[in-house]
Parts: sequence; C-alpha cells; structure tokens
Amino acid sequence: MTDPGSIAALRERHGARYRWLLLMSVMVGTMASIMSSTVVNVAIPDMTHHFTLNQERAQWVSSGFMVAMTVSMLTTPWLLARYGYRRTYVGTMLLLMAGGIAGGVAAHFPVVLAARVAEGLAAGVVQPIPAIIMLRAFEPHEQGRASGIFGMGVVLAPALGPSIGGLLVDWWGWRSIFFMVLPFCLLSIWLAYRYVPTSAPGGAAAQGKGPRLDWRGLLLGSTGTLCLLNGLVEVRGGDPWLAAALLAGAAAALAATLAWLRHAARSGREPLLNLDLFAHRTYAFGSLVAFIYGIALFGSTYLLPVYMQLGLALPASHVGTILLPSGIVLAVTIGVAGRLTNRLPTRVMVGGGLVLLALSFALMPTIGLQSPLALLVAWAILGRIGLGFILPSLNLGAMRPLDRAQIAQGASAINFVRMLGGAAGVSLCAIVLEWRIAAHGDVLTRAGTSPARLAAFNESFLLLAAICALAVVAAWQLRDAPRAGAAAQ
Repeated sequence: MTDPGSIAALRERHGARYRWLLLMSVMVGTMASIMSSTVVNVAIPDMTHHFTLNQERAQWVSSGFMVAMTVSMLTTPWLLARYGYRRTYVGTMLLLMAGGIAGGVAAHFPVVLAARVAEGLAAGVVQPIPAIIMLRAFEPHEQGRASGIFGMGVVLAPALGPSIGGLLVDWWGWRSIFFMVLPFCLLSIWLAYRYVPTSAPGGAAAQGKGPRLDWRGLLLGSTGTLCLLNGLVEVRGGDPWLAAALLAGAAAALAATLAWLRHAARSGREPLLNLDLFAHRTYAFGSLVAFIYGIALFGSTYLLPVYMQLGLALPASHVGTILLPSGIVLAVTIGVAGRLTNRLPTRVMVGGGLVLLALSFALMPTIGLQSPLALLVAWAILGRIGLGFILPSLNLGAMRPLDRAQIAQGASAINFVRMLGGAAGVSLCAIVLEWRIAAHGDVLTRAGTSPARLAAFNESFLLLAAICALAVVAAWQLRDAPRAGAAAQ
C-alpha cells in the first residue's frame, strides 16, 4: 500500500503544481526562522532595562542565537536521513514555537537566553532544507526561477520584521516580539502535513534508523565555533590574553575536527561532514565565496545602522525608513535574477553581484554630513541589487556538480560556512571600526559626530569593498557543470 505521505502520492494528489506548493510550505517556516533571528534586536534595549543587563550579557541574546544556528546546520542531513522531511521540519517549527513562548513568558534572563538558543537550533536545521528541495524537486531549468521566488519571500522577513517589531515593542513591550513567530510556525506546520513528504532525501522511507549522529564531530565543531566567536568578542575590548587563548583554541578545534572527519570517513563511519564535497572544484570555490560574502553581508548589516546613527547623527527612527527601499529593491531583484540564472553563467551572476556590492561600499565615503539622504539610499540600493544577483545563484551554482547523495550535506555545509563568515564579519567590522576611531582620536560613545569619526567609518566601508573584491576573484573560478535532467525526490 502506498504511503499517503510519500512524495509520489503527494505528487499524484496535487499534480504538476505540487513542487511549488512544497516550496511555499518550507518558505513560510524559513521566514519564521529568519524573522526570529532579526526582529529581537529591536527589543534588546527594553530587555536590557528590564533585566538590568550590561552590554556584554545583552549581546548574547543575538550571539547565542547565531552560535546555535551556525552549529545546528550541520545536523540537517542526519536528521533528514533518519526522520524524513516532514518530521524534521515539523520538529523544528515546534522547537521554534517553544522558544518563542518560553522567551515571551520568561521571568529571568537565563530563561530568555535558553529560549534564544532553542530558536537558533531550530533556525539552523530548517535553513538548508529549501536548497535541498529546490535541487531535488525542480528540473535544472526551473531551479533559478524557484530560487528567485523563494528569495523574494524570504527577504521580506528581515526587511519588514524590524519595523513591525518596533511597533509591537511600543504597544505591548518586548515580550510581544517572541510571540511574533507563532502564527508563521502554526501555518508552516499545517502546510507541512499537507505538502511536505514523509520520506528522506532520495525518496527512501524514513524509519528512524540508520547511522548514528557523529557526536564527536559535532562537539569538536561546536567548540571551535564557540571559541572563534567568543575570541573575536574579546578582541573587541576584553582581555587580550583570553582572546588569544580562545582564537588558538578555535584553530586547534578546527584541526582536530578535520582530522576526525578524515578518520571517520576512512573507518567507514558516517562523518558529520563529508570532506569529499570539497574535491569538487566548483563547490570548494563556492564555499570560499560564501564565507567571504557572509563577512561582507553581515558586517555591512551591522555597520550601516551604526554609521547612520553615530556617523551621520541621524535619529534611530530614520534607519528603518532609509533601508526599507533597498529591501524592496532586493526582493524585486532576486525575482529577476532567479530567471537569469538559467541564461547566464554562475560566475557572471555571482561575480557581477559582488562587483556591485563592492562598488556600493567604495562609494560610501562620498557621503558627508551635508549630503542629501537620497545619496545614501542610492548606494544602499546599489548594494542590494548586487546581493539580489548573488543570492539565487551562489548555492545552486556551487552545488550543481555534487552527486545527488551529497546534496543534503552540501546545502548544510555551504550555509554553515556562510553563517560562520557572517558571525566573524560582525566582530571584524566592530574591531576595525573601534581601531580606526581610536587611531583618529575620537571616542565612539561621545555624543554627536566629527570628521574623524566619519573617516573611521569610511575606512571600514573600504575594507568591506576590498573583501568583496577578493570574493570576485574566487567567484570567477565557479564553473557551471552540465545540467542534466533531475527527477524530484
């Protein structure tokens, strides 16, 4: 008897449109996970006051989420193979809901922090799933369009989330932010039971059996990630000896992780990450581009609001208004670029996007205190057009050369690398900004602005432009594999 939750049964029931319904289902959950990562930032000032936190403890509301999300991405292939798409996806949405409810009713800060870690774990597991589905459920000529449509929906979450979150904080306080994801989670669970298959990638039935999770690899990878991110935080103003020890620990954990993964593969075990992925030249360079791109993307996401408030002395209420047009342009560009991925080589799409992103950073020094805000909006839009060309094509282009059995691990690994670059990028921008401000003889916490402070911000933007230029060199090595037909599984 055919399993009514199998992909064959669902495809027969819903017809040719099924793959789009499946994509919509996972898009809602991904939007919920991305919203939970960004919207809480607007509640941190009120939360800090409520729990009487210092800045170092308050930042773990965001950092704890990011660390948990980065590490848990590596477990997605194992979860999908053992429990299937539906149980894995529904489980992440239930965990995301539990984190939102716990955070919203928490009476003590450790409970809030634990709730954020739970949300981060859920967000990390769910984010590679759409890329796996797009490469398996869509023919190669449809993958670009699917990626564009998916990207248009997903970028609306970080674009609109903070604005809606700000209103919720003003009306009902910081606790309302945690409940904001609940409607999305409930909708995604309902959609999952209708359209997400119970099978594992490849169409095999998920019986809850199979290889055990590589706990040793996960522990080593988690240790390295924690040491790296905490070490970068300490560099920003903590104990230099502790920072050096943590960064040395991160390097040692990385070496130990690589050694263990090689040993596990030679011993016939199922490693957390199959290093054979990087034997594919295109995937290896795609991962390098993803890491550098993560530095630039997340670094600029941190730097731009700080620049507007502390460099140009604009009120906080202007930040969201100024960035909203660029967010809308990004959504439109992704839709257009998704269709172009079938016509233009990956290296042209990704390299061209990185050039535009680098140009937007390089043009920031042309803005002064007397410059019209339209100029700032224009450079922000230019950068988001560049991002719009990169997002639909980078993951798809990098993973097309992989064998079908490698797709799940490939999607998790490249997302992990990008998020690791993003976490490092935020700290890197903060370190460079504080260094250049001190070099110019200014103090960041002082009210108002100055030419010295603007110079420090401009140098930080030029650093991001140089990082993007470095990524262009790597992006030009992305060679498209022949696009054979692919059956949905």
